[in-house]
Amino acid sequence: MKVEIWSDFMCPFCYIGKRRFEAALEQFPNKEEVEVIYRSFELDPYSKRDVDYDVHDMLAKKYGMTRAQAIANNEHVGKQAQTVGLTYHFDTMILTNTFDAHRLAHYAGELGKMKEMTEVLFRAYFTDSKHIGDHETLADLAAEVGLNRHTVLEMLAGDDYSKEVRADEQEASKLGITGVPFFVINRKYAVSGAQPTELFTEALTKAWNEERPLTVLNVTTNSTEDAACVDGTCIAPQKK
Repeated sequence: MKVEIWSDFMCPFCYIGKRRFEAALEQFPNKEEVEVIYRSFELDPYSKRDVDYDVHDMLAKKYGMTRAQAIANNEHVGKQAQTVGLTYHFDTMILTNTFDAHRLAHYAGELGKMKEMTEVLFRAYFTDSKHIGDHETLADLAAEVGLNRHTVLEMLAGDDYSKEVRADEQEASKLGITGVPFFVINRKYAVSGAQPTELFTEALTKAWNEERPLTVLNVTTNSTEDAACVDGTCIAPQKK
């Protein structure tokens, strides 16, 4: 079973949703047979790598609220993060463009490290207040998951994995995804937003059951005891 997760590393609900999904997956009896793929989605693809304002000012300007209202909103989100064991430091978060971070995630994926890289990038932005648009910082983060720092810097200096990021974003557009986090299960079911763990559990179970063969509950060793027609003949069950 395949689960694709569209998210952005600067999306606070994406990190919360990730944790809630992971909790559901951990409880899922068939978790070893679930493939999880992280897909790229930029909330603001036109943002600059370096800006001179903070997340509170950004939110206030975007939604036409006061800075005090933006701070209160972020504090509320931070409390939601705490319920899943995450710590958000909004006052020191460094806004940036996440395109290169997404390229790094795809590169890590080629080496079997996408899951680890994605987690480190989220933590770096929300908890550690790292500049995840800076190439040196990204190389340091890549080294944390066992990637070669020098090779990562060389990759980031070019345009490697740009097509992969754009392909994810184009696929999101085709699927009608306009916000993240967005979870797609077997390209049949979707969960939008950082929903409760119980909803993710329900979605995983439903998708799993639909792709499995039917389980016969009344299997017997003697077919004559089954009230059914087999091989063109119908034999009444014999009482013992």
